[in-house]
Amino acid sequence: MPDLKRTRKRLAVMVAVLALIDTAAVAMLLTPLAGSESSRQQQLRQLWLELKARQSAPWRGLDKKMPMVEREIEDFYRDRFASGYSAISMDLDRVASESGVKMTAEKYSQKDAAIPGLERIEVEADLSGDYLQLVRFINALERSRLFFIIDDVQLGGQQSGIVKLQIKVETYLRTA
Repeated sequence: MPDLKRTRKRLAVMVAVLALIDTAAVAMLLTPLAGSESSRQQQLRQLWLELKARQSAPWRGLDKKMPMVEREIEDFYRDRFASGYSAISMDLDRVASESGVKMTAEKYSQKDAAIPGLERIEVEADLSGDYLQLVRFINALERSRLFFIIDDVQLGGQQSGIVKLQIKVETYLRTA
């Protein structure tokens, strides 16, 4: 059977502590330490205005930023997306020759892009070279002027130090 006297005593102590906290809160509210109700309301209004100003700050001057952003997008499209298949092929060949990799096959497939004015081009290429040359090729491809996304890389067998690599790359082509 539980000890009811001990439980009753604990409850009485807890009620007394809660009553003491209540009394302290009421005293704090009524003393000058908390300030008057009008000063608290004024402070609340001030904090609300500061919050509103912070929320609207990113939108300020948006009408002036839009033409600049549109120009930057046009520059990005012009500089980073090819206008023809030949530009894609030439850039891949250039990167391959600079890194010392031999490109044995290229296969292009055209897909629809979600962005108007662009066509998605998937390129599958077979490459061969030593491991370091292939690493240089991938690094150079990622740093290329044209926009390439490397989707898949598969290393093949090695024969006398030559490693075969199959790579799938995605890029975009500007349309008229």
